[in-house]
Amino acid sequence: MKYTVSQDAMGTHIDWEHEGVTAHMIDWFWSNMEKGFILWHPEQHEPLEWAVPPQHGNPIGSIHIAPQTWDDGRRQNLYIRFEKLEDVPAEVRDYLVYEHVVIVAGLGLGEECLVNPDPMGYRIHQWQKTDSGVVGKSSGIGTRRKETPEDGRIWAAHCAQEIGNWGHFLPQLHTLYKVVTDTRRNPFADLSVDGKGRDAVYRHIK
Repeated sequence: MKYTVSQDAMGTHIDWEHEGVTAHMIDWFWSNMEKGFILWHPEQHEPLEWAVPPQHGNPIGSIHIAPQTWDDGRRQNLYIRFEKLEDVPAEVRDYLVYEHVVIVAGLGLGEECLVNPDPMGYRIHQWQKTDSGVVGKSSGIGTRRKETPEDGRIWAAHCAQEIGNWGHFLPQLHTLYKVVTDTRRNPFADLSVDGKGRDAVYRHIK
């Protein structure tokens, strides 16, 4: 994987390119994260659980619990929700430029955050196919909980490792699960969008 990191007034951004991984595989991953969460970052991730599991064809509103420890030594038991695009602040959606999109919201560090969810901030992951794989961009944007440039650099190091590890396990994992045809155990959602920026809407998710 090739990548560069930049920062602006909104947050931290990673532009990346990947060979050998397809847009379809990444779409599949976001509904099946528990199957590969440890592989995504073996040094820092713990097993993932779903507080609200994704539905086949529509992961919006699903919430995963993602315990992890970053390079600064902080262990975080994050509750993370898959967002409906129109519910995300317009200035966050302005960063959408690619054909497949996930925006997730960090809700908090314990189950009490599920009572009255108020996002601390957002993570955007977006990608599209190329002749050899995918090109993409991942962004970390704090809202209620603002992030310092140093916070952003720590997240970027963690995120870049995750994205890079897709190349090590995702093609094989995706192939293995093709034998599981029960969509309750192997859901899929097409995460392609029409439009860009604040005008982007999911093509297949209503």
